[in-house]
Amino acid sequence: MSAGLVIAIDGPSGVGKSTVARAVAARLELPYLETGAMYRALGLAVLERKIDPDDRTAVEALAADLDLDLARRPDGSFEIRVHGEPVGTRIYGLRVTQVTSKISVYPGVRERMRALQRACAEDNGGVLEGRDIGTCVVPETPFKFFLTAASRVRAERRWRQLTAAGARDVELAEVEREVRVRDERDSSRDDSPLRWDETYRVIDTGELSLAQVIDEIVSGVTARARATPAAEPRSPA
Repeated sequence: MSAGLVIAIDGPSGVGKSTVARAVAARLELPYLETGAMYRALGLAVLERKIDPDDRTAVEALAADLDLDLARRPDGSFEIRVHGEPVGTRIYGLRVTQVTSKISVYPGVRERMRALQRACAEDNGGVLEGRDIGTCVVPETPFKFFLTAASRVRAERRWRQLTAAGARDVELAEVEREVRVRDERDSSRDDSPLRWDETYRVIDTGELSLAQVIDEIVSGVTARARATPAAEPRSPA
């Protein structure tokens, strides 16, 4: 893309997309965007405004009007803000996770978020992670990776992430149930379902260490960039 190299990292919840994407962005000195946090910010707004998450019309209306923006942090990542205020760790509670899982399938929600994500990619380039980055947000990028892992492995990772973020009401069994429900919902939705195709490089993160996953993506990007001069990344740090 004209504004810079864009790397898409897709996959279901709990595969380590955020951790991997952040590290890859740092290695290649690129901006980083956790797109799932944008959906979570909307989920938090739904809860705070006491909107029924099953009311698609009301949720889509909120998505269209919500003052949600992205502010660049000194480390290169983007901070999600609603009405100018950072959402912080409030978006990682279990209730927000449950609401976000419901509302993220609505076409109006996905349309608004994709527009914001694509604008961010066009303006800044960078590493974007989510579920439909390489299929819908920036399908033209040649740098696409799909991370996967067994549901139990992903649930344990997700549980550790939630507790580290300050959640105190989270049980591992409940997180695993949510992972399975989310997988089914993401894979079966009509609008931009979770999927990958032959344009992706698939990596099973359950079989590799974090460092190995990061190295595989960085080496894959670097090798591909040699054949795509216009999109050449900066040298890894």
